[in-house]
Amino acid sequence: MITSKLTSKAQTTIPQPVRIALHLHEGDEITYRIVKNHVILTKALHEQGEDPFVLFSEWGSAADCRAYEQL
Repeated sequence: MITSKLTSKAQTTIPQPVRIALHLHEGDEITYRIVKNHVILTKALHEQGEDPFVLFSEWGSAADCRAYEQL
């Protein structure tokens, strides 16, 4: 079992074995997924050509996707 402590500012250091296993480096982002009473930590994957409209779900219809695919 690998553990780390939480600081008074709710920060923690990701232990070296975890950083190695996830190939984490300075500046990398991590994601957290809560499943019942567990948290799954993963390295955030960013694909090249990320969709700039990902935060605007109201523009996510099939027609919108076709209209914006050439931008």
